[in-house]
Amino acid sequence: MINKTGPVGQFVETHFKHFNAASLVDAAKGYQQHLNEGKKMMITLAGAMSTAELGKSLAEMIRQDKVHIISCTGANLEEDIMNLVAHDYYERVPNYRDLTPEQEWALMERGLNRVTDTCIPEEEAFRRLEYPMLELWKNAEQNGQRYLPHEYMYELLLSGKLEEYYQIDPKDSWMLAAAEKNLPIVVPGWEDSTMGNIFASYCIKEQLVPTTIKSGIEYMQYLAKWHIENAGEEGIGFFQIGGGIAGDFPICVVPMLYQDMKMEKTPFWSYFCQISDSTTSYGSYSGAVPNEKITWGKLGIDTPKFIIESDASIVAPLVFAYLLGW
Repeated sequence: MINKTGPVGQFVETHFKHFNAASLVDAAKGYQQHLNEGKKMMITLAGAMSTAELGKSLAEMIRQDKVHIISCTGANLEEDIMNLVAHDYYERVPNYRDLTPEQEWALMERGLNRVTDTCIPEEEAFRRLEYPMLELWKNAEQNGQRYLPHEYMYELLLSGKLEEYYQIDPKDSWMLAAAEKNLPIVVPGWEDSTMGNIFASYCIKEQLVPTTIKSGIEYMQYLAKWHIENAGEEGIGFFQIGGGIAGDFPICVVPMLYQDMKMEKTPFWSYFCQISDSTTSYGSYSGAVPNEKITWGKLGIDTPKFIIESDASIVAPLVFAYLLGW
């Protein structure tokens, strides 16, 4: 059951009456109604939402079964764990808009990779994950086993090998919450993440073989199987944070099933919301209004559809707080 509306929910219901603010409330209520009807919800994570510490609310959404599958970029997959084990070494740069190329170079020389106003420390974050991940990849290869990227990370988190490095409250890590529930995750384009680059480097050096990591096509197969088993007759909800491949990849599973697989009883996505600062424009998928997705066989005429044109680091925690009764 959905929690009773808490102080945050009461605030937004009182003050968020128009424009994007009203869209936020409508979308949150639609999400709540979707769950009340017993239907499941996918959340997609683009951008750098893990570095924005969305885990502070998303982890509890996972624990309370208010999200049933996640699609995310490889960056969001790994950066939540990096924040878990290296948070004290992160540096915030509030004046990031004013940095000169020389100042950016100085950050790079210190091993600090900037994500807007936050610098991720290469040695403490990237390398701390690299070596235990390499061990898992090598062990799998030696045993003739192959796994999806998130499955290796689940194994690492559940092994306890990283616990001595925790620098935040573990309850604020959405990846740890997901691992403990064995939540389904889809990670399209994992290869362009830091861990994906590192894995590719070991393959180029012929220390690993590419097939040790299952591919994007296998992720689509994994998602198709999950959708068939969970959509029922009513369909799955789709809560998209940002644009890009994290949303583009999984939304296609519905038309693939009923058009390409000829599974004509496949339901459309039964709820759709996108939080995006991409303005409506010609030829931009992230800037396309939801109705365009009807023509692609993704959404139905009656699918509840919402767009919140705003900063996801502000909007997503408010929606989650509403749903959590905070």
